[in-house]
Amino acid sequence: MTNFLNLAVTPIRVSVIALGLAFVSAQLLGAPAFAASSDPTPAPAPKKCKRGYVWSKKLKKCVRRTSEILTDDDFYAQAWVHAKTGEHQTALDLLWRIKNQKQAKVLNYIGYNTRKLGRVEEGIGYYHKALAVNPNYNKAREYLGEGYLQTGNLAKAKAELSEIETRCGRDCNEYQQLAKAISDFKTRLN
Repeated sequence: MTNFLNLAVTPIRVSVIALGLAFVSAQLLGAPAFAASSDPTPAPAPKKCKRGYVWSKKLKKCVRRTSEILTDDDFYAQAWVHAKTGEHQTALDLLWRIKNQKQAKVLNYIGYNTRKLGRVEEGIGYYHKALAVNPNYNKAREYLGEGYLQTGNLAKAKAELSEIETRCGRDCNEYQQLAKAISDFKTRLN
């Protein structure tokens, strides 16, 4: 047994110190990866179910959307699949079935699908609600900026781009997507 900082160094103390250092290292190394992307977009549901059905992750099959076995995550993932194929009303119908409507990701996605259905101002309202829950939710900021572009408000879109840059830099996906949308908007103006 040796002494370090006037403490007896035993195998147990060495193990505890090593475990503590490993934990701190993992926290420090993991932080930049988390900060780089705030998008909780699910991996798409393994199967797009027909109208009235939702993919159950637990059962690994499509079940009636009224089934008690379905979770909020099941509804969110299936809404995501429908939204990506342009079925925004079906996606909204699924999102309204989610029990916890106060999640930033849910409010954001309600806003996204509402905006895609042409109700831009209503969609913008949902992005604001999502950001009230989580001001660092960059996906909502990106979509909010896109909504502002749809209303012709370039200044507000640029302000959201600046907010995204402050939170995750220029390399994150949300920054790049909104920067491209702003560039395309400017090109259309000329």
